[in-house]
Amino acid sequence: MNTYFTEYENLEVHELMLRDRPRQEAYYNAIMKNKELFKDKVVMDVGAGTGILSAFCAQAGARLVYAVEASNLATKVALDLIEENGLTSIVKVIHSQIEEFMLPASAEKVDIIVSEWMGFYLLHEGMLDSVLFARDNFLKPNGLLFPGECTIFVAPCSVPSLYEYWHNVDGVNMDRFATKLRLQKSTRPEITQLKPKDLLHEGIVFHWMNLLDVSAQELDEIRFKEVVATQVPGKHQGFCIWFEVRFPGEETVTLSTSPLAPETHWKQCVVVLPEENCENLEEKSPVAFQILMKRSGNDARKYNLEVELLDPNVEEHPVPCSCHMTKCILTEAHLKMMDTT
Repeated sequence: MNTYFTEYENLEVHELMLRDRPRQEAYYNAIMKNKELFKDKVVMDVGAGTGILSAFCAQAGARLVYAVEASNLATKVALDLIEENGLTSIVKVIHSQIEEFMLPASAEKVDIIVSEWMGFYLLHEGMLDSVLFARDNFLKPNGLLFPGECTIFVAPCSVPSLYEYWHNVDGVNMDRFATKLRLQKSTRPEITQLKPKDLLHEGIVFHWMNLLDVSAQELDEIRFKEVVATQVPGKHQGFCIWFEVRFPGEETVTLSTSPLAPETHWKQCVVVLPEENCENLEEKSPVAFQILMKRSGNDARKYNLEVELLDPNVEEHPVPCSCHMTKCILTEAHLKMMDTT
C-alpha cells in the first residue's frame, strides 16, 4: 500500500478535517441546498475517507453512491458509518484506488463526482489527478463535479510571527535565533494562519481552473508573473498563497482559505523572503514577482514553489495600475480624462 494512503488511516487526520467547520459546512450546504441535482442520481465519491460526503449525497436523494476509498479506512470506518446511518442500500463502499476501479458490468456512468481533494496551496498531494481520471472514465456527458471551479490567489504579505515575536520572548531577546530560523524557513513554504492585517494586498488571481475541462498535464507546471500595488503600508516579508473552490448549482457555495475568511485546516501557504529582500513598503508601492509551481521530480504528489522578485522599473505593469510610479499615475490620469470626454 502506498504510504500516501496509509497516512490517511490515521484517524486524527480525519478528526482535523471533520472539525473544520468551514470545510464541513461548504460541502454540506453545496449538496443539501442543491438536492434537486442529486435526487435519483448516481454519484461517485472519490477518496471517500470516512464516508461522510457519501452520506450527505444519499441524504440529499441520490439513488446510488459509489464511495471509492483506497486506504483501509474503507473497511475500517466508511462501512461502519454507512451501516450505522442506515444507508447501505444506497452507498456502496469500494476499497480500491480509483485508477483500478471498474464500474459493474452494464452499469451506467455517474451523474456527479464529489471529492474533497484539495491540499495545501490547492495542489499539494496531487489528488486532483485521481478526480480527473474519474471524470474522464466514469462521468456522464454534461455531468457535474463538486467542486467545479477552483482559484489560487497570491498576495505580498508580512509574517510577524517570524519577526516581532522574537524581539522579546519572556524578557529574552532572540533576534539572532530568529534570523537563523527565517533562513531555514525561506528554503521551503510555511503553512501558517495569517491575519487580515498581515496582507499588503487583498490578493490577485494566480490561477483558475474549470475542473470539467482541465487536464492532468496542465497541472504539471503553473507560471505566473505580475506587478501589484500594495494597498496598505507594511513590511514585505513574503508571499501568501491561498485558494477558493466553488460548487455548482443555483445555491452557489464557495469554500475559501483566505486570511479574510474563517480559519480552515489548510491555513495559508507563505513563501518567506530571504531577509535581504524584505523591505518596508508604502501604500501603492509596486511589487513585481514571478511564481513557478512545478511538480517535484521525485514525488508527483508534491510541488516545488519558486518565487522570484523582479524589478518593477523594468516589468510591464497592468493597465490601469494604482502604484505610485510616475508612468502609472500619468496613465491612470489619461484614462480618467478619456472617460470624461
